[in-house]
Amino acid sequence: MAPGESLNLRCQAPIYGMTFALIRLEDLKKSFYRKRPIKNEAYFFFRDLKIHDAGHYLCFYYDGSYRGSLLSDILKIWVTDTFPKTWLLAQPSPVVQMGQNVSLWCRGPVDGVGLALYKKGEDKPLQLLDTTSIDDESFFLNNVTYSDAGIYSCHYLLSWKTSIRMTSHNTVELVVVDKPPKPSLSAWPSTMFKLGKAITLQHQVPHPVLEFSLEWEERATFQKFLVDGDFIISNAEGKGTETYSCSYRIESHPNIWSDRSEPLKLMGPAGFLTWNYVLNEAIRLSLIMQLVALLLVVLWIRWKCRRLRIREAWLLGTAQGVTMLFIVTALLCCGLCNGVLTEETEIIMPTPKPELWAETNFPLAPWKNLTLWCRSPSGSTKEFVLLKDGTGWIATRPASEQVRAAFPLGALTQSHTGSYHCHSWEEMAVSEPSEALELVGTDILPKPVISASPPIRGQKLQIRCKGWLAGMEFVLYKEGVQEPVQQLHAVGREAFFTIQRMEDKDEGNYSCRTHTEKRPFKWSEPSEPMELVIKEMYPKPFFKTWASPVVTPGARVTFNCSTPQQHMSFILYKDGSEIASSDRSWASPGASAAHFLIISVGTGDGGNYSCRYYDFAIWSEPSDPVELVVTEFYPKPTLLAHPGPVVLPGKNVTLRCQGAFQGMRFALLQEGTQVPLQFQSTSGNSADFLLHTVRAEDSGNYSCVYYETTMSNRGSHLSKPIMIWVTDAFPKPWLFAEPSSVVPMGQNVTLWCRGPVHGVGYILHKEREATSVQLWGSTSNDGAFPITNISGANIGRYSCCYHPDWTSPIKIQPSNTLELIVTGLLPKPSLLAHPGPIVAPGENMTFQCQGELPDSTFVLLKEGTQQPLEQQSPSGYRADFWMPAVRGDDSGIYSCVYYLDSAPFAASNHSDFLEIWVTDKPPKPSLSAWPSTMFKLGKDITLQCRGPLPGVEFVLEHDGEEAPQQFSEDGDFIINNVEGKGIGNYSCSYRLQAYPDIWSEPSDALELVGAAGPAAQECTVGNIVRSSLIVVVVVALGVVLAIEWKKWPRLRTRDSETDGRDQTIALEECNQEGEPATNTSSPSSVSQGTSVELPVPV
Repeated sequence: MAPGESLNLRCQAPIYGMTFALIRLEDLKKSFYRKRPIKNEAYFFFRDLKIHDAGHYLCFYYDGSYRGSLLSDILKIWVTDTFPKTWLLAQPSPVVQMGQNVSLWCRGPVDGVGLALYKKGEDKPLQLLDTTSIDDESFFLNNVTYSDAGIYSCHYLLSWKTSIRMTSHNTVELVVVDKPPKPSLSAWPSTMFKLGKAITLQHQVPHPVLEFSLEWEERATFQKFLVDGDFIISNAEGKGTETYSCSYRIESHPNIWSDRSEPLKLMGPAGFLTWNYVLNEAIRLSLIMQLVALLLVVLWIRWKCRRLRIREAWLLGTAQGVTMLFIVTALLCCGLCNGVLTEETEIIMPTPKPELWAETNFPLAPWKNLTLWCRSPSGSTKEFVLLKDGTGWIATRPASEQVRAAFPLGALTQSHTGSYHCHSWEEMAVSEPSEALELVGTDILPKPVISASPPIRGQKLQIRCKGWLAGMEFVLYKEGVQEPVQQLHAVGREAFFTIQRMEDKDEGNYSCRTHTEKRPFKWSEPSEPMELVIKEMYPKPFFKTWASPVVTPGARVTFNCSTPQQHMSFILYKDGSEIASSDRSWASPGASAAHFLIISVGTGDGGNYSCRYYDFAIWSEPSDPVELVVTEFYPKPTLLAHPGPVVLPGKNVTLRCQGAFQGMRFALLQEGTQVPLQFQSTSGNSADFLLHTVRAEDSGNYSCVYYETTMSNRGSHLSKPIMIWVTDAFPKPWLFAEPSSVVPMGQNVTLWCRGPVHGVGYILHKEREATSVQLWGSTSNDGAFPITNISGANIGRYSCCYHPDWTSPIKIQPSNTLELIVTGLLPKPSLLAHPGPIVAPGENMTFQCQGELPDSTFVLLKEGTQQPLEQQSPSGYRADFWMPAVRGDDSGIYSCVYYLDSAPFAASNHSDFLEIWVTDKPPKPSLSAWPSTMFKLGKDITLQCRGPLPGVEFVLEHDGEEAPQQFSEDGDFIINNVEGKGIGNYSCSYRLQAYPDIWSEPSDALELVGAAGPAAQECTVGNIVRSSLIVVVVVALGVVLAIEWKKWPRLRTRDSETDGRDQTIALEECNQEGEPATNTSSPSSVSQGTSVELPVPV
């Protein structure tokens, strides 16, 4: 208010006939106003406000005996001629990226006044906050765009006329930026770990980077940050084999992180040694050791042959040979045991082939303005290259967000004629060329491409004719037949001709042509001919994926192709092209199978997969196709149920999947099933899936996905699941209050009606009020019914039920009954616990709630629970709440309230809170040291033991001493270090003075260290003496070894003479150069360069 204006303050009470008092807290003695009431309220009038009247006001009421009420909430009154300044903050930052949310927080010292948000250049406020929603003081801008950038300010929003001037306000400039492009992530030297080796993950971006971030997808909260972008990953304990992605931020906008890169999966051994690995390594090491030992033996024999008996040499060589033979045999056996019938082949996906087509804005004369488009199914494509006649480079274009690029040719001339195809370039690879597009000249359209799967006798066959322009007519021809076989209008740029039953008469050469829709027709050249020949084939194999074919990027996919035939080879196809093969296995008889593995699926790996098997010259029929859909490329669709998610048994329900783009293919999935239930291709952006004559087993969660079929089945995110109930009655909802059903007067509470059925509204009923539906806001789509500033009119019993927005004969059941209790209207009760606040598990406990009025209902409450624990209506002033066999979950903080039976649910204030501990021992205390845990010479340390309960006695214990060292009521213990006795581990505990036999658990141990006085000095001297003795012993040992080493030559000569006398048959000379004999007593006759051996008996 401005100085000189008048003001009325109203103080209202729930009781009539009371005297009211008003207080200004800044001056209690001079500012105490009394007023007689008008009914149950009083008015305090200020006729001419002065500056010194500003302050904090509150009121209360009292009766004739001067028994007063609780104080009211504080109301701050401003008396000024100028409003104080407001300030504006942007959270999380004034620099925000496109599509995110930002909060503008307006702060000011004046309470109870609305706020308005203004943007520079606009006269009207953008958003308003009135006094009821001023608590958070935040303006929200959701999904910001470039148009939201600008300078913002915040002003007070007054609901009354005043002469107070508005001051200037601070401003916030909001900057909206787009995300930087996502980086590329690669692994060096490969994505496969080897034991003991690390992998370097390398990040590449086209501009300077402030910081890189590496995230683990399996551990979303774990990140590493680097500046250079090279992260070294080890595989200790198998923790490196995970899926990684990276992002970065740049210097100009350090708060904006880029999109995350494509996920990269690292694989390899799990870091621990498996039995097979240990066995293989042991065999390999043994072979190496045996070879080295054999080489050393040969060298030793050659060098010392005159000293070695022939028998010993022969035995040693034989042992070496037998050992090596055993190892080689064991190695061969291990190799034979590893053979298996079912093979697992990793699919090395090539860079996906792009698609090339033409567009024109002249449908009747396309050659007047022609544009060639190239699109890739891979999300990591960087740019496209258009080639002519195989070698002629035309142009290079960067990839757009839709992973495509346009090459405008303009009006077609003779110089444009030729064969065109395009490539897509990724970080380290170039794709295969697209299918060739032939431009023959003006007035002639490019020739289409014809294809079909192998024909099977008696089965349906589809012939695909792919054109290059949209909106064309397609014609199918057969060689030898003058008239067209079939004519179709294209769906997109292709058409499918169907032969319902393939017979011998349908064999032959086929071709197709396209022409414009309207006359005069402009025709294309005929396609290359395709021959259809029915051949004898094996039955088609069984083909499936081990998990669902709808996968997320980075997932592991295994295709299983099997047949009852033996010894077969398998081929895997994607979109009709061979991508992997598995040779036949002869290891054991029985059915053949092959597993084709995609370790980490990318966005370009989706498509239609199939398999075949063959044996020499005979092939099998193609398997049924499996549509592999890679999700999370397009926005998620919405899934709705008609007429509703709750259906009577035997009725039909339609699930409509609404996507964001047209011409997509939709799939319906049910939780718990691997294969999608239904597929649909539509020209619009939605598909209807009919569940016919549903039964109870059809109940469950359903979701849907849409994907494009021309580009590797790139799909959307999965829709939000919808629960379908097949029943004759709605499941019962549950009604609860938040934060609690016992609420103080004037507070806010939200009644929540929740049930398992989603997509259905709710309706709230209040007992004994026929108009409660209109009174409480009718219905709610999310089940929330807020009640603000709760008063006595809001108390009562409530229930809720579903409110479907469709006509349904299904029975609707009401929820549980909720009693909404308002406190603060009666004097508070007292709460006691018997036998005490600490109870052992399994014992009984009684709460006694004592009120001040008879004929009351008492309510027991526990903090953290939304509903009262128990209610009682005793005849006296007290209620006893008995809790038998308490458990640890019963620990907590309790209180109670009561209300009169004549005025139900208008309750008293809460009693004082009572904390209950259900435990054999009270909770352990904490132990700390002051000033530190390090002794200083001549100084003491004070150990402080603190517990959570009052009225206790503490005891201190020292490790190594049986009896407790000290007792204390305040928990402080003084420790000195005389003769080093203070050093060691301490712990403390306590007991309740009311229960001296119950001791708490000991605290965590606390170690005191430091100088130990004379004892420490003695210990130091002892250590020095011991260390000196160790040095002396080591030196003496070295001297002894040196003396013995000098004696060694004489001992060796003496032993040689002894051996020479004992040796009966020996080799005198084995050296080719020939050494002179040194022992004349040898029985061998030796000459220069020759040696004569005596016969050796065996």
